[in-house]
Amino acid sequence: MEELLRTNDITVIPLARTLLEAEDIECFELDVNMSVLEGSIGILPRRLMVRSADLPRARRVLWENGVALDR
Repeated sequence: MEELLRTNDITVIPLARTLLEAEDIECFELDVNMSVLEGSIGILPRRLMVRSADLPRARRVLWENGVALDR
């Protein structure tokens, strides 16, 4: 698994997951429960992971749909 996306914006992860799942690209969200430790103030980013083989395609899908990637 490789990191596709890292964000503090709670709206970006569900959008990215929906776009990827529509293209049959499996993804896995990390750091979901970190809000318990941070007190739900949004300072710790969440990460979206995909399989290494799917990474280029996943990046393209997000780029084509206007989801900004840091990498």
